[in-house]
Amino acid sequence: MAFANSLLSSSSSLPQIHHGSKDFNSTPLIISPREPSAFSFSPILNKFCEPGIGIIGSSRKKNILYASVNDLNASASSTSLKPEQDADAVPMPVVLIDQDSDSDATIVQLSFGDRLGALIDTMNALKDLGLDVAKGTVLTDGPVKQTKFFITRLDTGRKVEDPDMLERIRLTIINNLLKYHPESSERLAMGEAFGIKAPEKKLDVDIATQVHVKEDGPKRSLLCIETADRPGLLVEIIKVIADVNIDVESAEIDTEGLVAKDKFHVSYRGAALTSSLSQVLVNCLRYYLRRPETDIDSY
Repeated sequence: MAFANSLLSSSSSLPQIHHGSKDFNSTPLIISPREPSAFSFSPILNKFCEPGIGIIGSSRKKNILYASVNDLNASASSTSLKPEQDADAVPMPVVLIDQDSDSDATIVQLSFGDRLGALIDTMNALKDLGLDVAKGTVLTDGPVKQTKFFITRLDTGRKVEDPDMLERIRLTIINNLLKYHPESSERLAMGEAFGIKAPEKKLDVDIATQVHVKEDGPKRSLLCIETADRPGLLVEIIKVIADVNIDVESAEIDTEGLVAKDKFHVSYRGAALTSSLSQVLVNCLRYYLRRPETDIDSY
C-alpha cells in the first residue's frame, strides 16, 4: 500500500534527458586497492589514483571494482555471461529495476553490450537523487556486460518504495546512456526526442500493449504489462492502478530498448484479485496505455 500511496504525496520532478558527451569510463578497469575507501577517480588521468595503488590492467575475464557514491566504497565482482550481440551492431540497452529479489535494497541492472565502463557518473547521479549504492556486481563475457547496483535511500537506509523515485532512477540511467553513449538513442524510445538519432523502428502502441493478470497465491496477483516506453510511464501506471483501489506491493520495471515490460504484485484488501476485478483493471490499463494522449481522469 505504501508503494502506491507514496506517489500521491510526491511532487518531485523527473530528470531531463541530455546527450552528446563522451564517457571517459567506457574502458573496463581492474582496480585492486589496499584500502578501498581511500582511492579517488581522476577524469583527467582517466584512472583511479592513490599512493601505492595503481591500475593493474584490463581484462574481459575478471573485474573487481571498488566505488561508492558516498565514500567510493562499494564492491563489485565478476562472473561470466553468454554473448548475445553482434559486435558491429548497436547493442540493446536494458534497464531493469527489481523490487522483489532483495528485501533490504532496490536492485538496478543495466546492460549495453560491452560499452559500459565503471559507471562512476551514473553512481554520482544516483547520489544526487538522495540514494546510496551499497554494492555492485559486474557480469561480463564477450560482447555482453551487465552491471547490477544495490540501492538504498540515504535518509533511511532502506530500499526505494516511492514509484515517482523509481521512475526518476530509470530516467536518470537512460539520461546517462544518452549522454555518454549517444549511439544508444537509436535503440531507446527517449532517443526520438532527446537523442542524436531517432529509432528507425516505430512501435504500434495498440499492437505493443499487452496487459495480463495471473494468479500468484491467495493473497496477491501478478500484473504483467508490456507496452511502448515513454517518460513517466511507471507513474501513470501506478495512478491507474490506485484509482481502481488496488494496492501495489512490489514491482519489477524492465526497459528493453523501445519496450517497457513491467510486473506488479497487486492485491485488493489483502487478497488476490477476483476475476471480475482483474478484468476491470486490465480494461482500464489497456484503454489508457493504448491512448497515451488520453487524460488519466477520462478513462
